[in-house]
Amino acid sequence: MTIGSGRATIAIGTGSPSAPQPKPARATAAPSPADLHAAMALAVDLRNALASVLLGSDDAVTAAVVAALSGSHLLIEDVPGVGKTVLARALATALGAGLARIQGHPDLLPSDVTGVSVFAQDTGSWEFRPGPVFAPVVLLDELNRTPPRTQSALLEAMEEGQVSVDGTSWPLPRPHLVVATQNPVGQLGTYPLVESQLDRFGLSTTIGYPDVEVEQRLVLHDGGRDALAALTPAGSPATWAAAIEATSAVTVTPAVAAYAVAVVRATRTAAAVRLGASPRAAIALIRCAQAHAVLDQRAYATPDDVQGVAVACLAHRLVVDGTATGRTVLDEVLAATPVPVL
Repeated sequence: MTIGSGRATIAIGTGSPSAPQPKPARATAAPSPADLHAAMALAVDLRNALASVLLGSDDAVTAAVVAALSGSHLLIEDVPGVGKTVLARALATALGAGLARIQGHPDLLPSDVTGVSVFAQDTGSWEFRPGPVFAPVVLLDELNRTPPRTQSALLEAMEEGQVSVDGTSWPLPRPHLVVATQNPVGQLGTYPLVESQLDRFGLSTTIGYPDVEVEQRLVLHDGGRDALAALTPAGSPATWAAAIEATSAVTVTPAVAAYAVAVVRATRTAAAVRLGASPRAAIALIRCAQAHAVLDQRAYATPDDVQGVAVACLAHRLVVDGTATGRTVLDEVLAATPVPVL
């Protein structure tokens, strides 16, 4: 059947499992202690599941779990062949959520991501056919091989949780997680991600080459794609949504919030920085610190949580000059910013 009238309608039926659904009402009551404990249990299960697939990459595993619990999007930047796509697939499997994969390439069009309106001759009306971005977890492999106009198709989806086509906005499923991979800028056929695109990723991480012991395990089919094939869900979309809601209720004292804001503001005046972190980054830093606390089995965030996610949350958003990098700037900012005593 179709919902709506005129040109922008959505075809929903047995042949459209990915059709957009209405946004659920936001809960008004604070999550109970039981909800928070359930979120902590899911966090541990997710970490264990991902660690069984991505061997020896604790930072990347932590970033993926924090992204899921905080309702953030994740960017994975690294050279080909180190497990970026495997991590994204493992995260979707562990969450028990549907996954849509989009392969980035120079000919990818915005409508290949968002969907397109088509004319249905049997009904004499235009129907909207949802694109892969309407899946709960979207893997956009090699995002920086897509041209800027296609990258821009993700901006509204990642920030507002909706897609606008032909003057009508369609809500995306909740929760909604975009996991994008990119090859290092400068490799053949890459387009740099613009600042507004980078700012919509809650965290960015790298995987790196494994050490010799891990690489020997991988070639003997321990971990990697073999472990991914045997992976079972640790949760469901419902438990994932509840965990995000519970994580948002983790206590953040004014002192911790002031510390996070001080770190963000310090990036704007740091040497060699042309563009510092935005207020959106400050909000993301607090949300990720709350998720870090849940992963550490606590109902309150501390300055250590802010420090634990600061580089992953902020470094990719900074535009720097010379030989400086976002990571080196953050290291200096964290060293210079007074830490509150709780």
